[in-house]
Amino acid sequence: MVPGTRVGLLGLGAYLPERVMENDEWTALVDTSDEWIRKRTGIQRRRIAADDESTVDMAAAAALGALEDSGLTARDLDEIIVATDTPEVFIPDTAAFLQARLGAPEVPAYDLGSSGCAGFVLALDVARARALSGDRKVLVVGVELLSRLMNWEDRNTCVLFGDAAGAAVVGRGENAVEILSARAGTDGTRSDILGLEVGGTRAPFSLDRARRGEHKNIVMDGRAVFREAVERMASCSTQVLDDVGVTVQDLALIVPHQANLRILEAVRDRLGATPEQLYVNVQEYGNTGSASVPVALWEARETGRIKTGDLVLLTAFGAGFHWSSMLLRF
Repeated sequence: MVPGTRVGLLGLGAYLPERVMENDEWTALVDTSDEWIRKRTGIQRRRIAADDESTVDMAAAAALGALEDSGLTARDLDEIIVATDTPEVFIPDTAAFLQARLGAPEVPAYDLGSSGCAGFVLALDVARARALSGDRKVLVVGVELLSRLMNWEDRNTCVLFGDAAGAAVVGRGENAVEILSARAGTDGTRSDILGLEVGGTRAPFSLDRARRGEHKNIVMDGRAVFREAVERMASCSTQVLDDVGVTVQDLALIVPHQANLRILEAVRDRLGATPEQLYVNVQEYGNTGSASVPVALWEARETGRIKTGDLVLLTAFGAGFHWSSMLLRF
């Protein structure tokens, strides 16, 4: 490979389950309404995986799309990274199953697990470093099957989530979508505001906890999450723009983690961007965790919202409390 060849995204792919669950369906399960959900989240519907679909099924579908888009096959891969909070099994990691499913060589394959919704952008930055240091072609997948994890009786959280997978191949290439800069951070002192506490060594899974439904109780301090998400995504994004010497006005599109419409609009306003610059699809898919950024990026490109030469900003936050931003040039 010629030294100096740009490093970035060689291909994109996505997978969305067939089943569409509208807000009205929740009224039969919890005390809520379509109006309540739309007003507080902006979500209108979401996708739900079929009973016979697992995390690796969705990851493989998105991965194959990204490989086809890049003109590569699984045999060309040098590494696989899977960002997920909903693994195929507890041990081993989902990446091992994905490597086998794709028929990839015996390459390093590992999960970036439990990093919340910031996982995919964090994994892209790891993949960029690997491509820079060793001219590797790295498959990065963000995948969540959150409908299996959440408590379907908790109206404050169950209506938020959906299932999906998105993927990218990262490497060197003259036509790569160039990664210009990336920033990330963690504040572990805020790990208490968002997470799933049962199942680790602090609160091991038990029959009693399962009977009480604690293994599916997502802890979320909504107000604290809102404040942290807006502040961290906005400040991290500003750092990335400063790294490259561009401004918000130079951006063609901002593709944020699709958590909640109120958060997205607050980040947009904090950055001083226009409504036209913000890509939003939370109304269609809900919060799909680490899959939301790659799915939104793939969809934005497929629908013509991104053109050659465009600067596109990715930004995300997640439990941890983690955050990440990245600037791309198409």
